[in-house]
Amino acid sequence: MYKIKENKFEIKEVKYEEPLDNVTDHILERPDVVNAKVYRLRSGFVRHSVYITLGYITQNGKNRPIEIFINSKDLTKNAEYAVLTRLISAIFRKSSNPVFILEELSSIHDPNGGYHKNGKYIHSFYSEIADVIEQFFREIGCMDEEDEDDKMIARHVNEMLNPEPEVKTDVNTEFFICPECNQKTLKMENGCLTCVNPECGYSKCDE
Repeated sequence: MYKIKENKFEIKEVKYEEPLDNVTDHILERPDVVNAKVYRLRSGFVRHSVYITLGYITQNGKNRPIEIFINSKDLTKNAEYAVLTRLISAIFRKSSNPVFILEELSSIHDPNGGYHKNGKYIHSFYSEIADVIEQFFREIGCMDEEDEDDKMIARHVNEMLNPEPEVKTDVNTEFFICPECNQKTLKMENGCLTCVNPECGYSKCDE
């Protein structure tokens, strides 16, 4: 803000304070017992099924998420899952409206490309986690109409900036990194992810 004083400009800093209804001033403490839902995620980006546990509590008559746990028997992914668990859980406890995490996760694109699943193009493993969290939000009723509109707008913008690749045939000739042999020899064919490396033979189909 500028003020004219004796033919001189006086500059004053104006600080913006975010409304208190958007950010809590303390980290929500975890009670001894919480409600939880467990989801099984079968992803084409990882070899083994991933189990996602989402906990929630009822506060002021409204359900709100408080924590997430991501587990798999694939020990090579433990560090990555631990980071996601800690960061997302911190957002759940710090923010009174953590719906924005859906947009952030959905906007991540795997550099090796995605694949089609149930008629939808999946950009990355993180976007699949976002879909699970969104389902959880809907089931516990913590998404209102405004959140739905914001999510829809964000999805349309993301689709415009990152259009879905055209698939002209049933066979996708693009290759991805195989989770078994770590070679770029994995392709989608007839609804199945198949590694063409003769020394590997990894294959996974949607069930």
